[in-house]
Amino acid sequence: MNDDRENLTYELFGTAMRELAQAVADDGYEPDMILSIARGGLFVAGGLGYALDVKNLHVMNVEFYTGVGETLDMPVMLPPVPSTVDLSRRKVLVADDVADTGKTLKLVYDFCHEHVAEVRSAVIYEKPRSLVKCDYVWKRTDRWINFPWSVLPPVVHREGRRVLDA
Repeated sequence: MNDDRENLTYELFGTAMRELAQAVADDGYEPDMILSIARGGLFVAGGLGYALDVKNLHVMNVEFYTGVGETLDMPVMLPPVPSTVDLSRRKVLVADDVADTGKTLKLVYDFCHEHVAEVRSAVIYEKPRSLVKCDYVWKRTDRWINFPWSVLPPVVHREGRRVLDA
């Protein structure tokens, strides 16, 4: 990882969403639903949902990063896990902010793959080491990314909870 960082602003995020959505549309893919990987994927799913006119948005909570460059051994799905009945025979677009190691996306992709008609992935950033090569990528980088929603520390720390930096 380089010492310099990729800085995404909210304004640039808007540009990224339009361009990412255009790539999906140009490919002819028409998802029935967008499955966001929380937390960073929530922003991406919302932006893509509006741009692609998809109102059916779902959330999957996955914990992997515990700090800058610090992860659990493997990503873990947190409850509530989406019902496979909700995914059945649907064309699903999995949305996340970054495919870093790709382990989180792989976990979600594998969960969906057995239950959906088709699954594709869309991310703002993809890193070269990602296990998953995403279908739609706005930008490829090997640098650490400062996202506008996570660059500042929380305004409050909740008792008994770990504070995640990513």
